[in-house]
Amino acid sequence: MSIKQYKLSNNNGVTIDFISLGARITSVKIPHKDSHVDIALGYDTLEETINGDGYMGAICGRLANRVDNGKFILEGKEYILDQNERTNHIHGGAHGYNNKIWEVKESKLEGYESAYELSYLSVDGEGGYPGNLHLTIIYALNNDNEFLIDIKGVTDKTTVVNLTSHPYFNLNGLGGGKIFNHGLEINANSFTPINEMGIPTGEIRSVANTDMDFIQETKLSRRIKSEYEQIHLVGGLDHNWVINESNEALKFACKVSEPESGRSIEVFTTQPGIQIYTGMHFDGTNVGKSNIPLTQYAGIAIEAQNFPDAVNHENFPSAVLKPNETYKEKIIYKFGF
Repeated sequence: MSIKQYKLSNNNGVTIDFISLGARITSVKIPHKDSHVDIALGYDTLEETINGDGYMGAICGRLANRVDNGKFILEGKEYILDQNERTNHIHGGAHGYNNKIWEVKESKLEGYESAYELSYLSVDGEGGYPGNLHLTIIYALNNDNEFLIDIKGVTDKTTVVNLTSHPYFNLNGLGGGKIFNHGLEINANSFTPINEMGIPTGEIRSVANTDMDFIQETKLSRRIKSEYEQIHLVGGLDHNWVINESNEALKFACKVSEPESGRSIEVFTTQPGIQIYTGMHFDGTNVGKSNIPLTQYAGIAIEAQNFPDAVNHENFPSAVLKPNETYKEKIIYKFGF
């Protein structure tokens, strides 16, 4: 099946490009003066996208984020997954959804200017996971500059599921350097600390009196080089925050802003957690759009999801999906400019 490219657009001049490989978002263009600015990290060509960072803009699963030692027990049986990040399993492993070609068809959704339906059948045993999992995702864009990702999944056997979208943003636009000038606000009173392998310890820790407190908008330059042990451990942010509960079905999760341009991204979701990652693995060897090398802190990934390694922590929200249930999660990225 060939890889195809698609475009969402609204009446305000916002366009979002994505491809069928991994459902990867390849550009997010917003108006700027008489033109536009692309705020999503990515590549100039399809070939470069295929050969570049495999998670950039992609749908990640069957289990997004990390699984300790690539193992979990479900209904008394141990399942062994790829260890594709040191001893961790990350983002579904070598057979993750970021590497699959999704079926895409144009769709209509009330209140949205353009929409597509993406689907993929993840077969029993793929990547080591049990059950045939049929996934349907809606990508849609409205005139409030809200990009909706509406995920549904059903299985014929008890399985585990945690899907996320993995775009990297830089509100400075192409060639805008590092994200130090970005402000970050996270609607979370607590987070899940990690060990040296990036795996949650199981603790749910208050952000109070720590540099993990982003309840008030804080410039990244003030925190990204912090000596606070959790930030120092990974050289930046690569953590899951526990989104505060709300009576709203779609909870406000976080906001990233760049004050000089007035650009912002607000994230709303049904998911319990928000992973913020400040791109420490970029080392300049990977060349992005306009032949600009992707260097450390070139972008910020905002990933609404279940807690990492939830399958191995009884005190975390369950990632189990049974045959009589439907996995249903929504993520909205709202662009301000």
